[in-house]
Amino acid sequence: MQKNLVIVESPAKAKTIEKFLGKDFKVLSSYGHIRDLKKKSFSIDIDKDFAPTYEIPADKKDVVKNLQQEAGKADMIWLASDEDREGEAIAWHLYEVLNLNPEHTKRIVFHEITKNAILKAIDNPREIDMNLVNAQQARRVLDRIVGFELSPVLWKKVRPALSAGRVQSVAVRLIVEREREVNAFESEASYRVIAIFLVSDKDGKPVEMKAELNRRIKTKEEAQQFLESCKNAAYTIDNIAVKPTKKSPAAPFTTSTLQQEAARKLGFTVAQTMMLAQKLYEAGLITYMRTDSVNLSEYAIADCKKTITGMMGEKYVQVRHFTTKTKGAQEAHEAIRPTYIENETVSAGAQEKRLYDLIWKRTIASQMADAELEKTTATIAISNNGDYFTAVGEVITFDGFLRIYKESYDEDSEQEDESRLLPPLSKGQQLETKGITATERFTQRPPRYTEASLVRKLEELGIGRPSTYAPTISTIQQREYVVKGEKTGEERPYNVLTLRDGKVSHNVQTEIVGAEKSKLLPTDTGIVVNDFLTEYFPHILNYNFTANIEKEFDEIADGDIQWNTIMQKFYTQFHPAVEATLALKSERKVGERILGQHPKTGETVSVKIGRFGPMVQIGDADAEEKPRFARLNKELSMETITLEQALELFKLPRTLGDFEDNVVTIGAGRFGPYVRHEDKYYSMPKGVDPMEITLDEAIALILEKREAEKQKFIKEFAEDPEMFIMNGRYGPYISYQKKNYKIPQNVVPQDLNLETCFNIIKLQQEKAESAPKKRKAPAKKK
Repeated sequence: MQKNLVIVESPAKAKTIEKFLGKDFKVLSSYGHIRDLKKKSFSIDIDKDFAPTYEIPADKKDVVKNLQQEAGKADMIWLASDEDREGEAIAWHLYEVLNLNPEHTKRIVFHEITKNAILKAIDNPREIDMNLVNAQQARRVLDRIVGFELSPVLWKKVRPALSAGRVQSVAVRLIVEREREVNAFESEASYRVIAIFLVSDKDGKPVEMKAELNRRIKTKEEAQQFLESCKNAAYTIDNIAVKPTKKSPAAPFTTSTLQQEAARKLGFTVAQTMMLAQKLYEAGLITYMRTDSVNLSEYAIADCKKTITGMMGEKYVQVRHFTTKTKGAQEAHEAIRPTYIENETVSAGAQEKRLYDLIWKRTIASQMADAELEKTTATIAISNNGDYFTAVGEVITFDGFLRIYKESYDEDSEQEDESRLLPPLSKGQQLETKGITATERFTQRPPRYTEASLVRKLEELGIGRPSTYAPTISTIQQREYVVKGEKTGEERPYNVLTLRDGKVSHNVQTEIVGAEKSKLLPTDTGIVVNDFLTEYFPHILNYNFTANIEKEFDEIADGDIQWNTIMQKFYTQFHPAVEATLALKSERKVGERILGQHPKTGETVSVKIGRFGPMVQIGDADAEEKPRFARLNKELSMETITLEQALELFKLPRTLGDFEDNVVTIGAGRFGPYVRHEDKYYSMPKGVDPMEITLDEAIALILEKREAEKQKFIKEFAEDPEMFIMNGRYGPYISYQKKNYKIPQNVVPQDLNLETCFNIIKLQQEKAESAPKKRKAPAKKK
């Protein structure tokens, strides 16, 4: 019998910890939470201070049984789940479900999986912190209330099968608002003037030096006039300023900065970064990966100093202590760093190695000396007007932390490169021009969000916490409110005026603008849901409300307020708004937009969210003639579609030709485009354009569907035409009078006769009748 049982939440973590503990310790995993709110019921008793009702999921019952048996054999139980609120809640659920004795139970925490950290935690156990548990319960209960009460509103007012979440809805709002900013943006043109001067370098060879005019010129006419005035101008160096500058390293990684930098440098998604970081942490290679602190422990700083000195010398060392500036940050944790800083590389998978390398470099760089640069600015006067050109050069005199690491940006194209050295210059020096070019440039519209920039924005607003960023971004994509997509961009002409050899020439060039990759784009459903929630539940979608809720969770964690009080305050405002919105009646569907009238029939043409997504409708449901429907193509949006574009979608049915002496046509229905042949309808696969499909392709589709239909029927009975043995998604089954019945596993479907089928049906009907009926849920109090 083992003396000690250590319970952690993941098997990988258990395996690593077991290496550090002796034979008196057994380490087991709970595989995450062992109980949670019931999946299909509200599970919160509003009248009893919002008491949650928990259940052990079916897939965790064996885990719980095993843990109970092992706990019964041990003298001491050590609950060693993660040190954040989620980890504290896991420890509490284990304590409750396993019915542990407080005298024989200890809670231990550590933020790195090393032998010293584990042994130190065992020497310094504590009790379960119920304030942290209640903060996690408050988040879980609040999110359940929002989800369970808002989702039915969306089902009724928008379309079935939609759902809403507190943080997710705010994230969608950010993306929708940015999309509208992009669509509404009107760029303004101006002319950037660049002169190329010929100057001798230190060896006396002529080199080109680029200089920019000190202002932008507004119009083409003004640019033309300016270049004309430069024909006879003289250019003199009026001033040379040499200024030493410094660049300091960024702080070590927090969860959000790691997600952002891994996206920029490695191309990882937020979810991928967290999965890889979890593996590195559980293998004992990095510290805890869910943190909003930039602190480094004193011994970590000492290890950095030692490593830097050994690799590059003492002049590269500069000890720094960073402080967190993020809203609601908690300094209790340490930044994400390698557990053993002397290890520049680790033994792990290829992707884990890349992430570890990023973490190691960022940590080391944070304790390195500033990079020292020398910036030279030369001002070049123009003899016949008051304008001037500026040439800027920058040279690194001491690389410092840049020797190891350089931070990336979301929009790298916007980072101007000035890392060039100017040739030798002197004040009063006359310069010769090779040419001057005025190029039409345009103001840039705001960039759409990437996963990384959305995380940064959420963090700036104080919305969510390190543990919520990745699941939030995954959820809004899974719900198809947002897609990660590309914009191909469009061609735009621009003017280029050039002064060369005393002549001003003009030509028009083109460029592709608006092309974007891996950006978060709102779907039509996401936009309609966002607009609906913003109109009827403005407080839920309010950025400050969501950030303030996070602060209140922090106050619960600190023991300053009771979690039930927060729930009561929220529910008193929220629930009446839900009931009022459900009671509202409107003439038209939420999000419906009238595009105009059909030019021939005068019927109303509108666009709206249907049961299967966005669609165009001609006619009204209450009219004599049934309305016609067409689904929107991917490149069209409900917000921007025009009447002409909508009518194009109805250029169906198309007649393709004959097959088996019957006409093959392509049509469009409420559920999408289809092939029609012999009064049978065959749905077209996603991605096939109904306007492009050929007769041969349609025939192939018909034959494929026929073959699939044949495979579906295993056996039919002439004695009873309603009895079939079918092949289904989950295996063979009996179909009788439009009801389905399972076939026992030991029975061969092809061997069944009619009598045996009836016996199976009878047995299953009797079993269903004898099963205890589910109790009807009590009516909610008003």
